[in-house]
Amino acid sequence: MHVSIVGSGYVGTTIAACLADLGHEVTNIEIDETIVEKINAGEAPIHEAGLEERIAEHAGTRLRATTDYDAVCDTDLTFLCLPTPQHDDGSLDLSIMQAASESLGDALAGKAGSHLVVVKSTVLPGTTEDVIGPVVAERSEKAIGAPDGLELAMNPEFLRMGTAVEDFLEPEKIVVGATSEDAATTMGTLYEPMVETGASFVETGVREAELIKYANNAFLASKVSLVNELGNIAKAYGVDAYEVLEAVGLDDRISERFMRSGLGWGGSCFPKDVNALRAGARQQGYEPALLDAVVQVNDGQPRRLVHLLAHHVDLEGSQIAVLGLSFKPGTDDVRESRALVVIDSLLECGASVVAYDPVARDALDRQYPRYTDLAGLTFVDEVEDALEGADGAIVATDWPEFDDMDASVFEKMATRVLVDGRRIDIDPERTNLEVYEGLTW
Repeated sequence: MHVSIVGSGYVGTTIAACLADLGHEVTNIEIDETIVEKINAGEAPIHEAGLEERIAEHAGTRLRATTDYDAVCDTDLTFLCLPTPQHDDGSLDLSIMQAASESLGDALAGKAGSHLVVVKSTVLPGTTEDVIGPVVAERSEKAIGAPDGLELAMNPEFLRMGTAVEDFLEPEKIVVGATSEDAATTMGTLYEPMVETGASFVETGVREAELIKYANNAFLASKVSLVNELGNIAKAYGVDAYEVLEAVGLDDRISERFMRSGLGWGGSCFPKDVNALRAGARQQGYEPALLDAVVQVNDGQPRRLVHLLAHHVDLEGSQIAVLGLSFKPGTDDVRESRALVVIDSLLECGASVVAYDPVARDALDRQYPRYTDLAGLTFVDEVEDALEGADGAIVATDWPEFDDMDASVFEKMATRVLVDGRRIDIDPERTNLEVYEGLTW
């Protein structure tokens, strides 16, 4: 098939490279000329395992990028992979989606024949059929469901940053909500290689497909916060939460996944999706008390970690190393990272911070430029430089390289105190630390 993808963020770029890898012709449409140039030059605009080599292999052949929306007329279907940021109250800002829908509709006005529009962005129930579809239909003058008109589908993504390529090519499930059987069949053909290797192909209504993504993330976010609540209780009893939760995870009704207690969840999905679902529920007249509590537990974890460090170090006037900036290892995404909350809390306590991350520094400048020249905050390029002269250290992201730290890395600290928010695989005796303490163990 010839597929067009509007948007070249994490989702758009990943599925473009992966669909090209599966043999489809893919055209990425992106308003940022710098990203377009990168993709056409065979370079990945984001840090994601397995992405760079796929873009390098297919750029100029099965994969190209352009700023011209008219390119959609030469394609069979269009994915909308655009950001849906949140307003201050947590509700979705659909302005980017609406603007792109208008541009897509204008372009499709010049296409003879039908076209399938697939919403990949995370949106609340009703958005595809009541907002996106009508905009594209009006601007293209193509009726939804008419011969030579438009068809709509909702196809939520379940990609994890750091493993997005693997998640797309080897999914557990593919969810498609479509306005017609023809649209569902087209999507089934597109994803046939994954279905043949074991992925479940789930056909639903469009609104059900929209809510499945939110329900999926709300469940996982709730699981993480419950695990952290149990971890906090275990810590209060002097019990190792990881031993407890490892046993709990053996129950097949629960499973071992998402059972690592610690600093909490961040990133582009869980915070935005849980907040959007909370705001949407209130708009429907329902108070989501459990989801409110999920967020409350999550928001408290970074400050619990700083409070734990304060038991061992007088933070006023101290120098603290923060190891990790991205919200999880394997990605440079710093959106809603718990590490940033830790940094803010340390600065509020009068400490100075020296921070290190192997890949996320540039992304921090783009996403949160206020940290660039923030008083009391310094960034370094090596973990040893972060620890030199430090009165204490915090692990905020469990990058694998932190597992390899030994006594030689810590010997330059003024006080060898390490408080771990992520349960890295480290031997306190081998490191010659004076204090090693975990957030929930």
